[in-house]
Amino acid sequence: MTHAVDIAILGAGAVGQLICRQLTVAGMNVGFIGRNALESSQQVLSFTPLASADDHQQIQAIPYSVPILTADALDNIRLVIVCVKAYQVLDALSPLLKQLPSQCHILLLHNGMGPHLALAPLINAQANGRGLSLGTTSQGVLRQAPWLIKQTGQGLTQLGHFTGAELTEHYRNALLAAIPSSEWVDAIVPCLWQKLAVNAAINPLTALYQCPNGKLAEPDFSEMIKGILDELVLVAAHDGVSLDQSFLHDRVYQVIRLTAGNFSSMHQDIAHQRRTEIDQINGYICERAQAHGLSAPVNAELWARVKQLAV
Repeated sequence: MTHAVDIAILGAGAVGQLICRQLTVAGMNVGFIGRNALESSQQVLSFTPLASADDHQQIQAIPYSVPILTADALDNIRLVIVCVKAYQVLDALSPLLKQLPSQCHILLLHNGMGPHLALAPLINAQANGRGLSLGTTSQGVLRQAPWLIKQTGQGLTQLGHFTGAELTEHYRNALLAAIPSSEWVDAIVPCLWQKLAVNAAINPLTALYQCPNGKLAEPDFSEMIKGILDELVLVAAHDGVSLDQSFLHDRVYQVIRLTAGNFSSMHQDIAHQRRTEIDQINGYICERAQAHGLSAPVNAELWARVKQLAV
């Protein structure tokens, strides 16, 4: 029943549908927030689980049903998980803030960085118990049709408090129980910078050179990857976040190896003539550099080249 739904997901892309599936299986009352007021129904989704090494037969998609909620039917929502693209967060979420109950908590779960800084004042201006948490996930998932996803890989999900009232223990435990390989961390922002490092190195280069992730292991890319990370570590330090450059370098190349045959999301966005998240990845590094009176020429060049490619 829709009136029992207390967790809403904003954004029905691949990650949003994966989190929805995991929460549903765990017995949580979850629904999607519809794009317009005309949507108010049950939606049938299909989920194809990750195949194990022992599976020799084709894995069949599992159908299940989830409520689609209208913006004026959010009175019972206590947690909104935002899974839209980074550049969509403010436009998609801001109109809903007045529709959501005062004690509703917001969790951002998207690639890139930036929306949390713009959203924090809106959260803190409402001194009524609302809070903001942030998260990052490396779970692999592919959207094969509007309401059909296939899990393609396992991965770590990290969640943590950012500002305002903290997420209640009930919902924190529910998320950790539902999402495999998930953890609650005391300092989430450094985790986001670590994920940003991976995205900043892999996404623009694979988009510009139209290649799978694995090609970036070639020596031709090593100097550029080093430059990206050098600038990121310096900017993060000025933002009060200390990062281990050696760890980041090893992590980037580990991801390149583990996902050698994959095409990055930015590569796919360029291939399908969609807007990229370059502003919230390399662009974010440049904007934070500017805020501290620094320059980030390697990231700035990649930012400009991808923007030009996406026109």
